[in-house]
Amino acid sequence: MKFLAIFSFIVVILTGLVLSQSLHFENEIQTYLERSVPFVGTDIPRIEGIDGTGIKIAIIDTGVDYNHPDLFGWGPDGKVIGGYNFIQEGKPPIDNNGHGTQVAGVIAADGQAVGVAPKAKILAYKVSEDGEGVSSDLIIRAIEKAIEDDVDIINISLGVNKTNTKIERAVNLALEKEIFVVVAAGNDGPGIGTIGSPGRNFGSVTVGATYNNLTSSLVATLEVDEKPYTVIPMVGNQISEDTISGKLVFGGYGKAGELKDLDVKDSILIVERGSDVEGELLYFSIKETNAADAGAKALIVYNNIPGIFLGELIHDFIEPDYSPQIPVVSMDREEGLEIVKSINGNEAVLNLFFNPDYLAHFSSRGPVSPFYIKPEIVAPGAYINTTQSNAGYNFTSGTSYAAPHVSGAAALLLQKNPQLHHHEIKSLLLTTVEPVSDAHGNEFSIQESGAGRLNIAKAFEAKLIIEPPNFVAITSSDNNVAQKKFQLKSMDGTWDGFDVTFDGPEFIKFSGELVDGNVLSVRMSMLEDNFGEHEGKMMISHNEIQYVVPFLLHHTPGSVSAVQQNEKLFFEIYHPQEWSFAKISVTNSKDGTVDTTTATPDKTASIDIYENTEYWIDAKIRVSGNSSSAYNTIDVKSIQERERFDLVIPERQMAIIAGAVIIIGVVGILKRR
Repeated sequence: MKFLAIFSFIVVILTGLVLSQSLHFENEIQTYLERSVPFVGTDIPRIEGIDGTGIKIAIIDTGVDYNHPDLFGWGPDGKVIGGYNFIQEGKPPIDNNGHGTQVAGVIAADGQAVGVAPKAKILAYKVSEDGEGVSSDLIIRAIEKAIEDDVDIINISLGVNKTNTKIERAVNLALEKEIFVVVAAGNDGPGIGTIGSPGRNFGSVTVGATYNNLTSSLVATLEVDEKPYTVIPMVGNQISEDTISGKLVFGGYGKAGELKDLDVKDSILIVERGSDVEGELLYFSIKETNAADAGAKALIVYNNIPGIFLGELIHDFIEPDYSPQIPVVSMDREEGLEIVKSINGNEAVLNLFFNPDYLAHFSSRGPVSPFYIKPEIVAPGAYINTTQSNAGYNFTSGTSYAAPHVSGAAALLLQKNPQLHHHEIKSLLLTTVEPVSDAHGNEFSIQESGAGRLNIAKAFEAKLIIEPPNFVAITSSDNNVAQKKFQLKSMDGTWDGFDVTFDGPEFIKFSGELVDGNVLSVRMSMLEDNFGEHEGKMMISHNEIQYVVPFLLHHTPGSVSAVQQNEKLFFEIYHPQEWSFAKISVTNSKDGTVDTTTATPDKTASIDIYENTEYWIDAKIRVSGNSSSAYNTIDVKSIQERERFDLVIPERQMAIIAGAVIIIGVVGILKRR
């Protein structure tokens, strides 16, 4: 991604660039919000008359087409009751791109398409004209304007690929004003560590994407010599419930002539997208027919340009009697070339199966920090047919459309109980999820899918608020016990059937007890020095509902301790082996500001602190030429807060200053000569 300048950068609008397709089929008029919205459990709230009435939701995006029949009306009596156009100030925030209108439809469409909270009101804050670029300043101004307009919920389905402390502070200000903030994780998966701001914000709810409750939610997995690759089933696929295995054969572009002299029978054929002849249209249906006629069991088509793609076997130009005979999947060009280059009798295994609760390949993954979990939750974000500009509907995918499912869910909970705080809404949504599992029935890791998939019905019925709704624990070789306290709130005042169980590695010993009436005290002990990151779940039963609280535990050889003295933090490093150097990074949890210092065995390290907040400490300890991590946190509550003054010189000015220094130096040398 390219940055326009220090205060301006290219926005990655989370429109599902990989999968965003206008897939309209003849004689098919239903909108697939009718699949994803009931799938996440809106039926129970609607039976009770809960539909988002009275809730105001800010959409910071490309604007909203308030002329759409399902989002009709601008002004106090319309669906879009306000907002602001930061691109063309003084004009209404009409959407000329479509992205904001799609997001608004998932939240509050009320017509042919029906959103999660159809009677909620929308405020549209237009910060991008074409969905390609936006100043960070506009995002911040939009958040501040939403606060001024007294909204209940903010949905941000756009983001950047780096941490931006100014955006972080704006989001935190909204949270301080009791506004529930939902952000999309991004579409840079399946790689890890691919979430940017504001999805990195600790206090907001960051949402990843799963598939949808459709027959389109066909999922594929591919392994070559037991190495997994990301593949996507093509639309109109021949579904096979059996595992497909066979030798890999490269078939060029999949032309009949290319396959004639190859031994393709019972193989999994891999071919390149497109053709080597300019202007030749080799449709996927033609490649599939050629592969099936040659005896292949399945077909893989890798891209002819960087990236992955969603292909269609059924289209306007197929033969009248065409019907797919074998499964066909698409894959990324880089991975396709890797497979082709290494083909030497390789065995491939391909599985296709229907699973709406499968993590979408494009959904950005964590981690973003050793100290908290992102994403926290996932929701349907693939094959979502929602409102589109100019009175249309668009079949599209991306975490942009997962996030508004959660925003709509928050609106329903807030309408039912207007006294809920934003962190209580977060707890109800995050602890009542459904598990998200892979092709083998194994749940995705917490860093990939957070707690699990949104279940509005269960959250709506929940009577227990658990804070925090997830957590990170830290142990080390010199302190193998982690303790955590959870504040519990019974919304009906009862504690019937209260019970706590744990699901985690066998080398971690768990215990938990209710103390002081509403505090759950948890103790986790490492039974062996199994260094690394471990994850698990704490399950709490209350009034016949089970709540899930996921956790990560860091167990490290060394440790870093912190002591506060007035307005400074002092650090001490421990490691069982001889260490020579440590770099200590300290993050202000309120805004993400990072300070660094260094320590040696004979030098004490310290930093100045300016705010009362929790600080996250990450130490990289140099041991025998290798780096070993250690973590800690400290909650500062007693200092006299003061303003921080950092000398920040923009890059251009820095370059000018450096150039001037060089010139002065050269002139000085010449004069001396």
